[in-house]
Amino acid sequence: MNRSFEAATEVAERVEALRALIRHHNHRYYVLDDPEVADAEYDALYDELVSLEAEYPDLISDDSPTQRIGGAPLAQFSAVAHELPMLSLNKCTTRQELDDWLTRCMSRLGTEEALSFTCEPKIDGVAVALRYEAGRLVLAATRGDGQAGEDITANVRTIGAVPLRLDADDVPQLLEVRGEIYMPQEDFQAFNTRARERGEKTLVNPRNGAAGSLRQLDPRITAARPLTMYCYGVGMLDGGWRPATQMEVLEKLRDWEMRVNPETRLVEDIAGCEAYVDSLLARRGALGYDIDGAVIKVNSLALQQRLGTLTRRPRWAMAFKYPAEEATTRVLSVEFQVGRTGAVTPVARLDPVFVGGVTVSNATLHNMDEVSRLGLHIGDTVMIRRAGDVIPQVMAVITARRLADARAVTLPEACPACGSPIVHAEEEAVARCSAGPGVCPARRKEGLKHFASRLALDIEGLGDKLVEQLVAADLVKHPADLFHLSEEQLISLERMGPKSAEKLLRALEDSKETTLARFIYSLGIREVGEATARNLASHFGDLSALMSASIEALEEVADVGPIVARHVHGYFADSENRQVVDSLLAAGVHWPEETRDPGAAPLAGQTWVLTGTLEALTRDEAKARLQRLGAKVVGSVSKNTHQVVAGPGAGSKLTRAERLGIPVMDEVALLALFEEHGVD
Repeated sequence: MNRSFEAATEVAERVEALRALIRHHNHRYYVLDDPEVADAEYDALYDELVSLEAEYPDLISDDSPTQRIGGAPLAQFSAVAHELPMLSLNKCTTRQELDDWLTRCMSRLGTEEALSFTCEPKIDGVAVALRYEAGRLVLAATRGDGQAGEDITANVRTIGAVPLRLDADDVPQLLEVRGEIYMPQEDFQAFNTRARERGEKTLVNPRNGAAGSLRQLDPRITAARPLTMYCYGVGMLDGGWRPATQMEVLEKLRDWEMRVNPETRLVEDIAGCEAYVDSLLARRGALGYDIDGAVIKVNSLALQQRLGTLTRRPRWAMAFKYPAEEATTRVLSVEFQVGRTGAVTPVARLDPVFVGGVTVSNATLHNMDEVSRLGLHIGDTVMIRRAGDVIPQVMAVITARRLADARAVTLPEACPACGSPIVHAEEEAVARCSAGPGVCPARRKEGLKHFASRLALDIEGLGDKLVEQLVAADLVKHPADLFHLSEEQLISLERMGPKSAEKLLRALEDSKETTLARFIYSLGIREVGEATARNLASHFGDLSALMSASIEALEEVADVGPIVARHVHGYFADSENRQVVDSLLAAGVHWPEETRDPGAAPLAGQTWVLTGTLEALTRDEAKARLQRLGAKVVGSVSKNTHQVVAGPGAGSKLTRAERLGIPVMDEVALLALFEEHGVD
């Protein structure tokens, strides 16, 4: 047997193995709604097959996964043939590949003239086609294999972002709108939080959640899922309208009250495309929805027609892919960390994996209930997710890959930091160290980090590593000890010279003047966040009144229920905690008397919601300024909401506000409001 024949046989066997793997994963993802690999791992298999078939075209067969797009329709749904195929996109990951694509376009068109392009986020959702006849939605279908999909009309009709009727006079008699149905990140997290609280199965990721929601046989289940849609183009048209450019298509869809992504831009050359790709990647974590890249299209539809398609992929479009935000890896061990309130949190130590642009070796597991829900064992292969700056999370366990020696995860009986017993109250999902911060060094460290944080006393220069050194050297046992540190003590620490020590001492002195709300927040009382601390300060106006308040009196404070009231009352009833407060006051921590009557604030009694991306301010900054004007800032829109501030990427909250007729303003108007009232 000659060497070339052996090589050809190996290639053919690898091609068949890849096809079998991809068919298996398509079935798991599209049919069973239970993926075994992250998207990046699937893409790597698919790309390898594409590469081999390009190099050995004789091996291409009609039943290869590369000759179809996505998975087969489910038997439970009727099939829908697409009159115009729903194409998939070629993809690239480097600027050179992007430049090469432009060169190919210009060469095929036989022109040296610059081309204009549309650029938009590549949303990680479910591609669908909506068919409107005489302005009425009559059919919604998934992409399926590109030639035929599934009829999901009943489910899509439950999505508020999808118009059931288009009333404009110029809507064509037949209009097919194409877009991406997705689940906003905030809504996805909220859905999973509720599911965990009920002990139900959580969604693996927003894309999987959207796909599973659209495949529900009961539309009422779909209606309960937080789905929305952005439109990106049209398919079949009949009735007079003949757009000339992609931007004209999007502008007309927007005129017809379809959702079009506000991040879409028209650029004049390849340099503009590259700048857009970089800018979008930098803002990826703030968009509010998952994207896996940017889509770039030749703007002229006539030139699109001339460029044509190749193997069901358009030559006139390119997807620039970003680093994957999900990956599969193995759990090497599970360790337990102790927080400032004593909460004992399991953390997965992972075989390092590159995901979301960084190498990840740890992922949070929340609590033991989450470990049980996942069915996690040490040694398991898991799917992890890291979106933006979010702490990596274990989303699913790939039980099919479980090793024979995998071990169950058990909660330790003693605190790993101080050896005190761990207690687990029946009414709580969280287990806690039974010792206080004075005994448990882990609680002490986390408490000091919280005390020095930006929303608390905001002590510049007192970072996590320095706090750990101070605790390890036994220089600080309670927050008040910070204000008694000497320059000599600080200089004795690693990487602390005289200038650094002097700077920190000045920052500590400056932090002594604060506000009552910040002081309350800095104490780290369980369930008392920034907003609750502000409400407590406004209600009582005086620390002594708060410290002596009964549970009943505390429950009269806005947004303070029985549980929070018990935590606040219990904190101040504890003699050790009172000693901490007294020590801080004795060290000179103080606040000027509040001169503003909360009831006289311009936005007193109003409820506001922030959604989408803010560019001039962070979300925390905007929230703090609104609260200074007396507004209550909440996370969800209801009929009691007075105003919504919407930035780019606003999703279901904006849709709900529009449906309820709640006023909506943009960031420019918000900044004008702050300037009007002198709030900065």
